[in-house]
Amino acid sequence: MINEMKFRLIQLLAPASALCLIGVVLPQAGAQSKPQMAEQVFKNVQVLKGIPVDDFLGTMGLMSAGIGFDCSECHDLAGTAKVDWAADNNPKKVIARRMVTMVETINKSNFGNAKMVTCWTCHRGRDIPETAETLDKVYGPGPEATDDIIRQAPDEPPATAILDKYIQAVGGAQKLATLTSWVGKGVSVGFGGLGGGGRVTIYSKSPAMHTQLIEFPQSEGRGTSVRSFDGTNGWIRTPLTVLDEYALSGGELEGARLDAKLAFPGQIKGDLTNWRTGNPTTISDLPGPDSQTGGKDSDGIGKDREVNVVQGSGPKGLVATMYFDKQSGLLLRLVRWSSTPIGKVPVQVDYADYKDVGGIKFPHRLLFAWLDGRDSIQLNEIQLNVPIDPIKFSSPDKVTGK
Repeated sequence: MINEMKFRLIQLLAPASALCLIGVVLPQAGAQSKPQMAEQVFKNVQVLKGIPVDDFLGTMGLMSAGIGFDCSECHDLAGTAKVDWAADNNPKKVIARRMVTMVETINKSNFGNAKMVTCWTCHRGRDIPETAETLDKVYGPGPEATDDIIRQAPDEPPATAILDKYIQAVGGAQKLATLTSWVGKGVSVGFGGLGGGGRVTIYSKSPAMHTQLIEFPQSEGRGTSVRSFDGTNGWIRTPLTVLDEYALSGGELEGARLDAKLAFPGQIKGDLTNWRTGNPTTISDLPGPDSQTGGKDSDGIGKDREVNVVQGSGPKGLVATMYFDKQSGLLLRLVRWSSTPIGKVPVQVDYADYKDVGGIKFPHRLLFAWLDGRDSIQLNEIQLNVPIDPIKFSSPDKVTGK
């Protein structure tokens, strides 16, 4: 498993002011309407040319997770102002290029360019992949991992029945149809000692406008994290990282669209197709806000839950799997993937602490996880059907006014 603390520390320590010195050509925020390609933004890109910046960064995350490395193990001095991201002096970086070419060749020659072989296929979080099975595994319990793409299970209900139960559980179709906008406010409770103390605001407007801001007013220079989607275009700003801000495209853009749609539960059926129900399983619900190490708190959050599993497909290779509590019908987890040249990039959102707000149940505890970080959020206030300035769904510089 990737060492999250090391990875996040690299994010926090990489000063944006030094990016022009380390192989990154900084774009003007909002200056381009079409996606920026990796080679337009980063220097010395050789084997991942012709893909958007968000796919390029996702690919870096896949390689890190696949072999259990953080940035500094391929890029010397990553996490400091002296790092040169474009340099080829580290042999591990050169090997990584060869591995990317190998993976692309295998998939093209054997699987019609479908991403069937990835870094994870062999490495499984190890820098040196296992090449021999152990007898403990041969005679031990079978693997718990499930297939990424599920088929309709023969004895399970149709996906529409599970989705209808969810709609009824959160308020019913008639009540949900009255929801046109909402604003949530709360705090970032942090993970592993990082990211806490943030002031969170979420803006949502039907049918598909959504913005999440995390501000750190007590930490000068920390900046504001922004994920915004205006119904057509999407952006991410994560201060103090290798690339401060960029526009979304491809599968990541479709993922942002899905997140925006799911902010209005009545729309859950509308954005995906080819719905299918997998076999039920069990997942661990989110721990309580005071149980950062994963313990169970008094209200039951953090306990194992039996869930129904539903999956749908979206545009540009987007796949989304949803886990609904068997008893309550509430959505507990969303896992979505977008495609890159060497595999699928996962994003996972966990939902807990549902409370009634004006006749609609909203999750007040959220965990948004991607390959290079996690945002853990506790909402304390949600206002329904309030006017929201459209600028709140624009590019981050307009959202924050800077």
